[in-house]
Amino acid sequence: MIETQEGKKTSPTDIKPPFTRETAIAKVRAAENAWNTCDPEKVSMAYSLDSQWRNRDQFVTGRTAIREFLADKWNNESEDRLAKQLWAFEGNRIAVRFQYEYCNAEGQWFRAYGNENWEFDDDGLMRRREASINDHAIDESERKFHWALGPRPDDSPGLGETVK
Repeated sequence: MIETQEGKKTSPTDIKPPFTRETAIAKVRAAENAWNTCDPEKVSMAYSLDSQWRNRDQFVTGRTAIREFLADKWNNESEDRLAKQLWAFEGNRIAVRFQYEYCNAEGQWFRAYGNENWEFDDDGLMRRREASINDHAIDESERKFHWALGPRPDDSPGLGETVK
């Protein structure tokens, strides 16, 4: 749930196109918060039943396949922490940039840099996601995201506050 400026609670799918700057920022933060739960079931509910993804070099179609993809992702990565930032929006589309940090099964830390293009249906569900992502191996001492696992706290820097 997200709290609006008026103090109302709303779910991510209550945020529907066409987007304003305020609603696009809220949609991006809702997606970030959901992904930081590392809960494939919860995250998959933001996608339409026939959603189409390109994630790096993988193509995934449908909410069930997305849920399986996410379960596999989070079984192979630990300590995931993600920050997203609105890049652009128009109508039913949003573009974001993001960074996330994770540790693989061998104990190597990575920072992933990426951009996503999102398209939403009239119900506020994402029907298309195009993600370009590059991983960069880092030492644990180079990590930028240190909040407790789960959604990024409001007082923890997002991408607007990071340098690299």
